[in-house]
Amino acid sequence: MMQSLKQQWFGNVRGDILSGIVVALALIPEAIAFSIIAGVDPMVGLYASFSIAVIIAFVGGRPGMISAATGAMALVIADLVADHGLQYLLVATILTGIIQVLFGVFGIAKLMRFIPNSVMIGFVNALAILIFMAQVPHFLREGYITYLFIVVTLCIVYILPRFIKAIPAPLIAIILLTAVTFIFNFELKTIGDLGAISQSLPHFIIPDVPINFETLAIIFPYALALALVGLMESLMTAQIVDDMTDTKSNKNIEARGQGIANIVNGFFGGMAGCAMIGQSMINVKSGGRGRLSTLVAGMFLMFLILVLGKIVIDIPMPVLVGIMIMVSIGTFDWGSFKYIVKAPKSEAFVMLATVAVVVYTDNLAIGVVLGVILSSLFFVATISKVRIHQDNGTFIVEGPLFFASTQKFVQTLEAVKADIITIDLTSSHLWDESAVGAVVKVVTKLEEQGKTVKVIGMNPASEKLYNQLLNVSVSH
Repeated sequence: MMQSLKQQWFGNVRGDILSGIVVALALIPEAIAFSIIAGVDPMVGLYASFSIAVIIAFVGGRPGMISAATGAMALVIADLVADHGLQYLLVATILTGIIQVLFGVFGIAKLMRFIPNSVMIGFVNALAILIFMAQVPHFLREGYITYLFIVVTLCIVYILPRFIKAIPAPLIAIILLTAVTFIFNFELKTIGDLGAISQSLPHFIIPDVPINFETLAIIFPYALALALVGLMESLMTAQIVDDMTDTKSNKNIEARGQGIANIVNGFFGGMAGCAMIGQSMINVKSGGRGRLSTLVAGMFLMFLILVLGKIVIDIPMPVLVGIMIMVSIGTFDWGSFKYIVKAPKSEAFVMLATVAVVVYTDNLAIGVVLGVILSSLFFVATISKVRIHQDNGTFIVEGPLFFASTQKFVQTLEAVKADIITIDLTSSHLWDESAVGAVVKVVTKLEEQGKTVKVIGMNPASEKLYNQLLNVSVSH
């Protein structure tokens, strides 16, 4: 245990510190932008990013993953802020954390196994598209200098790592191009144009709302939605980081950690947050692997606000835009074009539908839920095909019998004209009460017609279920 913690904290000190610095610089415009979406002061998003990143570094289950204020959460809370104000947002954030802790305790991570690969690919691709689309307002119709800076940033981030590996290329791009902007006095949009940054630490506050059922009725729907969206995005991001780094993480601990972070965050004036796939990708691609990178990202973010606030606001936006575009390019699964051609049509459709819904709604949770539902429907449709063929007086059933496949079974056997009938279930399996009920119904109806019916070939599991539910099915 101690050896594992030591590795998570100090196994990659240089890489974690440098990558954390890069992430902190990229967090500032994102946090401000998400604050604007939510309808709150920019410092609410910045305080949230600082608090969540620092806390999750200690209590999270996925080392090297970055959590902070996010766009998905901002979209959920926008109406709450508009209707009831900041204080209700803070108490909703605290309740969100409590719900997430409970989800973690009860093992919500087990649900991850129900998310198909086609949905994961769609999730990743949609996120890459959303990351790119979020950058468009920052450079569209901004002049050729802006485009030039973006291109130069892309070149630095793409080419420089081939020659310099000790310092993350995005950090070099930020320092170098910020210096160039100062030297040549270029007129470019800067971080400061997104919103004002006050150089002050967050402080402990108790949300000023009445503690009663009316307040709970207002905040609970938002808190539940925030908890689900946050955990879905966090657990899927954790899985992606797992795959990228070829390591494992504890998803239930991550769920509890997200909850703890949001509880504390709410008491320090921050909006609800969760894992950020874009920033996590920056961290991993910049060399971050351990908890130290997440801690440094949060601590350096606050250092930038408190000490270097007046310098940070002058960092040109085109540089950060270029870095995020590179992240979107790296995040997109380019092999999915081949996947569309070679995968079963149903899975390709699920992947494309997930992408389309997420991009259209700007909500990752809706797209993922829809993708899972579509996959389930296609799966049920595929396995519910039952084939029945006759060999003299024996009717051989092939395929699983369950609620979606019993109709053909009943219709075929009820129409049999023979006087002696054998139903062979050797190549079938009874999965639920509907299957048992279908067998009982067929046997009963045929026997009422004076026919002799025998059921053979039931495997032990089917026979056990049949005997267990026989009385229930007969009573129906």
